[in-house]
Amino acid sequence: MSERILPDATYARTVLGSGPGLVLAHGAGSSVSNTYGPILEGLAAHHTVVAPDYPGSGETPRSTTPLDIDEIADQLVAAAVAEGLETFALHGYSLGGPIAIRAAARHPERVTALVLTATMAYPNNQQALTIRVWGKLAATGDRRLVSEFLFPHALSPQALEAMPAEQLEEVLTYAAAEVADGTPEHAELATRIDVRDDLAALRVPTLVITTTVDHLVPPTLHRQLAETIPGAELAEIPTSHLPMVERPEEWQNLITDFLAKHNA
Repeated sequence: MSERILPDATYARTVLGSGPGLVLAHGAGSSVSNTYGPILEGLAAHHTVVAPDYPGSGETPRSTTPLDIDEIADQLVAAAVAEGLETFALHGYSLGGPIAIRAAARHPERVTALVLTATMAYPNNQQALTIRVWGKLAATGDRRLVSEFLFPHALSPQALEAMPAEQLEEVLTYAAAEVADGTPEHAELATRIDVRDDLAALRVPTLVITTTVDHLVPPTLHRQLAETIPGAELAEIPTSHLPMVERPEEWQNLITDFLAKHNA
């Protein structure tokens, strides 16, 4: 298969560290800083991290047309190459998982390893219904309402109930302020994304990290990835959909230990 021609790298991006390449694909309604903030420095300790923000996240302008997974996947790769990385590992979180899978499928010559956290090949009915409501709420512009809707889905009951009322209020206010402008487009893409046909052809070391009490992306979908991708390993972390909030150090170690094991 001939190498695909890459587009110009137009997405805003975060670049940190040195060493082997590691490209990060963040979650929907979020950004690089919100998805990976607590572990970015740790990931960059032994890697050159390149992390683009999708349209409507970070400093990347919002899209005026529906998002396309192939375009986003190609932009991830283009950003890495623009920063001097000819090959690299990929990590995808939540919506970033199928995007990373598509990038690996479209550019297999460049990808050395794949790590997927709290993600899926396609949304099941439970997830799709939640995402639709989330997208409709985001389209109203009421970010506080979006935050209040998502938290019971994204945090484990233990983490939610452990917060005193004052702390919960602070967290909701912070989360509302960080809702990405492009959330409606991200949610719309998440409802129709489907990379099941890409999975069997993946030929790189792959780790699937399942967030075992995830109510937003059900763990059955994580396990389906591990069962379908040839040779994939499965690791568990006992959190909700937000390991960066509940167990960031453990999450980081799962990623970096796997990459070190495979010299990626």
